[in-house]
Amino acid sequence: MHEDFAGLLQALALQEQQLQFAAFSNADALAVGLRIVERARALGKVVTVDITRSGHQLFHHAMDGTTPDNADWVRRKNNVVQRYGRSSWHVGTRYRSRGKTFEADSGADPRDFAAHGGAFPIILRGTGVVGTITVSGLPQEEDHEMVIAVLREYLDTVQ
Repeated sequence: MHEDFAGLLQALALQEQQLQFAAFSNADALAVGLRIVERARALGKVVTVDITRSGHQLFHHAMDGTTPDNADWVRRKNNVVQRYGRSSWHVGTRYRSRGKTFEADSGADPRDFAAHGGAFPIILRGTGVVGTITVSGLPQEEDHEMVIAVLREYLDTVQ
């Protein structure tokens, strides 16, 4: 667990500012989703990947070795991004930075909300959050970092 909460929160906020799209199409969802799957494969990791825009699931892949629990984690992490407009790791870290836990102190039902890393907002410049890109199956920091690494690479090639 990170002890420098201020630095981590600043880094997470910067990611949300930097990793924004001019537009996000179904083709973008497919390209990003496939890149995440390929990255996981290359690293020998097993994950479920989900990309949803405005309530419409555009990409979902559960690699061999995942379980239905991963899809439930995706749903719960996505709910956090939809409610708070921040990455799921950012939200959970903010609670921890205050000596609290999301589960006990947010008032959100833990059966429907999980403030664990792995769900990142799809942010359109000038519009705001329109969806989520989510990975489940690894420790929360690794879930989050897999999304971030692929988004950085993808946005560098298309924008």
